[in-house]
Amino acid sequence: MLEELQPNIVKAHVRDHLSVLFLQFGDPAEARAFLSSVVPLMKSARTHLAEVDAHKATGAAGTPYVGIGLTFAGYGALGIADELTPVDPSFRLGMKHAETRARLSDPPASAWEPPYRGDIHAIVLIGDARDASTVARRNEVEALLPASVTVLGEETGLSQINPDGDGIEHFGYVDGRSQPLFLTEDIAEETRTTDGASAWDPAFPLDQVLIADAAAPDPGKHLGSYFIFRKLEQNVRRFKEAEDELAAALGLTGEDAERAGALLVGRFEDGTPLTSQAAAGANSPVMNNFNYDSDDQGVKCPFQAHIRKTNPRGSGGFEEEAGERRHLMARRGQTFGSRADDPFAELPPSARPTSGVGLLFMAFNTELANQFEFTQGVWANNPGFPAVPDGTPAPGLDPVIGQGSRPDMSNPKQWGEAARVETDPIAQAVRMKGGEYFFMPSLAFLRGL
Repeated sequence: MLEELQPNIVKAHVRDHLSVLFLQFGDPAEARAFLSSVVPLMKSARTHLAEVDAHKATGAAGTPYVGIGLTFAGYGALGIADELTPVDPSFRLGMKHAETRARLSDPPASAWEPPYRGDIHAIVLIGDARDASTVARRNEVEALLPASVTVLGEETGLSQINPDGDGIEHFGYVDGRSQPLFLTEDIAEETRTTDGASAWDPAFPLDQVLIADAAAPDPGKHLGSYFIFRKLEQNVRRFKEAEDELAAALGLTGEDAERAGALLVGRFEDGTPLTSQAAAGANSPVMNNFNYDSDDQGVKCPFQAHIRKTNPRGSGGFEEEAGERRHLMARRGQTFGSRADDPFAELPPSARPTSGVGLLFMAFNTELANQFEFTQGVWANNPGFPAVPDGTPAPGLDPVIGQGSRPDMSNPKQWGEAARVETDPIAQAVRMKGGEYFFMPSLAFLRGL
């Protein structure tokens, strides 16, 4: 199965430098020939895992990652029979459809950036640890493009890291730490670092990320995954102003002012969970073995904090933990944009960027409605999630990615104490600029075109 599976699905592939091409097909035969011709530039998930082992053993560099995904319209443009096209209803509607946008509270497609407004047929991702090898492989892909395949647009990703070497997003917080893990070696490595009893199980079943590729020669072993791409622009100045305003409203000063941002995100900038409020740098790697059992009143981590809204860890109140876990997805995001400011310098919010930087949100799913759309629409955008004790104000929207009308926020004045302070909601600092749903088919399917 791994021989015919694209990499980056069951295990994240290094993509410190990333190029993302959005394509539209003209002639079906030329499009099929192009996709087939790219396969020799790709590698399998099995080869990727072998390269990871070799790097651990000898430090040898791997080869660049190339991934290909198709939209529902893309399958049609290739002439693939409808009965062989992926059947997920959300995939078939697409992200621009009015029903999808209503579920996600997305802006109208006319307000999206130009590459995302029309019909996208395919996405090609090229990534590596080094810029030179990424550019070289991208140029190889571009050289194969026939005149009938149009490049609608391109996004460029570039990793951001903090002084500890952890990946961060542009607001400055460790990102992507809590991931579903599917491989025994990754699960073993995660649990090896667990200090004390296990509060969070990182192991997830393969059917949460892999699904049969019906158009492949042998769908029983030729698998793929639904892939989400969303361009999320971050107004860093606005978010940093919100941190300062919340700190002032709660009377937080000095080093304790850092807790204001943690109340919005659920973790401190170095990734320490707000539930523990441990000393900075106390956990290596960044702590992920926690839940909210000791905080059922939301007096440590508020109910509306980003990571509590998008992964309640059994505390959501509407489902058993097993049901909640089925909504989680394998996230493979990458930051984009360059900055004139030093993200780690002590600068006023006015020195921070207001546009041009953000996150290329990417994730793999087997059920778009029950994973990505549920997380965004039913959790992040739902002011009534999670369930809260009687007499406690409703959580409101996720302050980071929530879309919609934002009610006032309720936060504990002191960590672990019942007294709460009602504050104005923070202004929306993340804007969705466009995106689409894709299916990442098996290499066997692409080779056979």
